This record gives sequence, C-alpha cells and structure tokens, in this order.
Amino acid sequence: MKPKSLARCLSRLGVAALLIAGAASAADVHVMISAGFYRVYSELGPTFERATGHRLVTTRGPSMGDSPESIPTRLARGETADVVILDGAAADELGRRGLVRPDSKVEFARSMVGMVVRAGAEKPDIGSVEAFRTTLLAAKSIAYSDSGSGTFLSTTLFPKLGIADQIAGKSRKVRGPPSGEPVAAVVARGEAEIGFQQVSELIHVPGVTFVGTIPAELQPGFSFAGALTSKVQQPEAASALIRFLASPDAAPAISKAGLSPLPAR
Repeated sequence: MKPKSLARCLSRLGVAALLIAGAASAADVHVMISAGFYRVYSELGPTFERATGHRLVTTRGPSMGDSPESIPTRLARGETADVVILDGAAADELGRRGLVRPDSKVEFARSMVGMVVRAGAEKPDIGSVEAFRTTLLAAKSIAYSDSGSGTFLSTTLFPKLGIADQIAGKSRKVRGPPSGEPVAAVVARGEAEIGFQQVSELIHVPGVTFVGTIPAELQPGFSFAGALTSKVQQPEAASALIRFLASPDAAPAISKAGLSPLPAR
C-alpha cells in the first residue's frame, strides 16, 4: 500500500489516533483466519501493525468442517481469539452458536469456486452446467477441500447435479492448512485429475492450470468476513483491524488475491 493511500486509510479509520496514545496502548490481537483470505491478510497485516503498534497473533484453520484445526472447533474448545476472518456463512453459524458477536460481522470480499488441472493437461469444458456435469463424470479422480467449498460441493452441488453416487468413489477430501495443503497441490502432484476450491486458494499454487470458475448458476455466493468473538479481549484493536481490512484501500490486495472487493460503503 502506498504511503499516501495508507495515510488516507488511517485517517478514515481513526487508526492514527491510536499511534498518538503511544506504546502503552499497543495490544496483541489474536486472529483466527481461514485460507481463502489469508493472502490478503498476510499482505496488509504488517501495514496495520506498523501503523497501530498492535501485534497480530495468527492462528490458521478451515472455516468449517470437523477437523480439529477448524475455526469452529478451536473456538468451541476455548482457544483464544479476538477476531475471526472466515467464510461469511460460517461466521453467521458461529453467531448462532454464541461464539462470535453477530452484530460485529463485516464482509470483506466475494469469492467464487474454481477448478484446476495439472499443468500441461488439457482444460476440460466447464462453460455450462451440462458440460460441467459431463466433466465431473468423465474425470478419473476429483479433489476438493475439507472446508467451505468442499462442503458445498459434496453435500449440495453434487447431489443437485444427480451425480453424488457416481463420483463418490473417485472423490477425495483434502485437509487444508495449517497442517494440510491447498487442493491444487494435490492436483499438481498428479494425485487428482481435477481439483476444486475457492479461486483465491487455487491461482497462486505452482504446477497447475486454472481452468476457470464453475458456472455462475451453480456458484454458492461465498464471501469472506470478519467478526469479533464472544470472548474478545481487545475489542477496540480487533475492531480497528476489521475496519482496516474492509476499507477501500484494501481492494487492490483483495483483487490480486483472486477475490472480488465489495462496493465502497
């Protein structure tokens, strides 16, 4: 982020006022974040730290699922977090469970589900619903994530297309970071012919070719959002981080990561 742009952003957010308060106001902000928005966060987080004096203490995990590393599982067993950054629907579910403050949720970006093949492989046709269905049935092996996009594919989309039973035996769920890896890494090694995940988690992985997004009428309408946890210890600093990531100045980093910025609010 350019200095002038940063200055405008800080002015709008009131973050500059935090600097005047001095080091005594600096806080450790505990953040739990899923993979889809992590590239944006990792780029902009250091700017936030330099501007405010706060320190971001980061824990990674899937937005949903039964993994012991998933954000819902971590929060339910009492792990420390001030703010979560994850799939918007997962944030809503955490609000219903009393694990985050529902009124603190702020959306950062829209996200789409895409597909990759191994680098050098022919790109299948997924330009229409019928072509997409045919590609799934013809594929020798399919990989998808253990988080939001994979849950949607396996529990909603494949049954909707009427092919869940036909592809179950050749489908593989891939555990994501921190202990796992992106779906694209599995495809790059040739362990799956085609792989699905949110675009921001696919396009920066070497060894694959991005085929495109699945048809628009099949997209689940994913978003990424931030919210304060119900046990937040640093509400002011955590809220400042959410405002920072939702500001218009975050849009270039969001677009570069393969996500769609929201209209200016």
